[in-house]
Amino acid sequence: MHYFISAGEASGDIHAAELIRQLRITDTEARFTFLGGDLMAAASGSSPLIHYRDMAFMGFCEVIRHLDKVLHNLRTAKRAVASERPDALILVDYPSFNLKLAKEAVKHQIPVFYYISPKVWAWKEGRVKKIRRYVRRMLSILPFEKEYYRDRHGYEIDYVGNPTVREVDQRLASLDDDDAFRRKHRLEPRRHILALVPGSRIGEIRNNLPVMAEVARRHPSMLPVVAGAPAVDTEIYSKYCDFPVVENDTFSLMAHADAALVTSGTATLEAALIGVPQVVCYRANGSRISYNIFKRILKIPFVSLPNLIAGKAVVAEQLVHLCNPDTVDARLSEVLPGGSAHDLQQQGYKEIREKLSDADAAANAAAIIVDEIKNERR
Repeated sequence: MHYFISAGEASGDIHAAELIRQLRITDTEARFTFLGGDLMAAASGSSPLIHYRDMAFMGFCEVIRHLDKVLHNLRTAKRAVASERPDALILVDYPSFNLKLAKEAVKHQIPVFYYISPKVWAWKEGRVKKIRRYVRRMLSILPFEKEYYRDRHGYEIDYVGNPTVREVDQRLASLDDDDAFRRKHRLEPRRHILALVPGSRIGEIRNNLPVMAEVARRHPSMLPVVAGAPAVDTEIYSKYCDFPVVENDTFSLMAHADAALVTSGTATLEAALIGVPQVVCYRANGSRISYNIFKRILKIPFVSLPNLIAGKAVVAEQLVHLCNPDTVDARLSEVLPGGSAHDLQQQGYKEIREKLSDADAAANAAAIIVDEIKNERR
């Protein structure tokens, strides 16, 4: 069967690549058209129709600045769906773009599956109406989403497991030792590493890295190392600090770190499953007014995945105007080994692992998609 997969960001590329591998196991004749990145290309043996580096625009202003490219990408994807008539359209998060693509697929009676739900429980809850209208099956990787969709919207979804648990454990098992990691990335030996993970988009890096860098300077006994995101030029980071950059190896950096400052996103969950002490940083424009608006828009008590999964504050969330060097440094000191909150955070990490389980999310999702299509044809 022919699968059209749309993933518009680096994290989506990771999860969609594993889904492609599982689809190829479940359906030995599977072929793919996709929007995504290099990992999906390696898994499918073909090149992306559009690479996610040409799609990952963050926030209203950035989208407006690149509106011509956004509209061009959408037209290209819609034309491909209409002309190729795949057996299924599989969406991976990235809702502003993907829900428009879903509408096009439904026009042509192509079943739509969503692997990794948009964060409608946090903002833009109105998107649930479009999801109900266009999406045949929602395949969730967060356990609390099943209850959210059912109780608030009367929409039954499938929790297939969380791929991050399995990915983390597999990667930890094959990790280089500390000396080899440092030699590979030309990092000095012995000093404790403070990982700075400012996000994968230019806007996130611009907003968060200066705060992280200032906090790092207050810990001279630690070696600050910046996590370089895929498709982001290292010169971007040099605008804000002169620390070493580990390119495209964020996981290994966090695994070898003694602490981390992490921009809210999938990396916060990876850090929790690795067990590295962390503080979540999300600066945006830093305005108190923006913070108050942010709090009113959000439908949830937390923004980071570890806290949402645990149902309580396991990691400190320093958001908008609270994301400043003084408050971030204070929270970091609390979770460092010997700090007042270190043991409590580590216990929270264990509870998160238990809630997520070790189910193979991609394999479960692939089985549901293939079975649904086959059943429809009978």
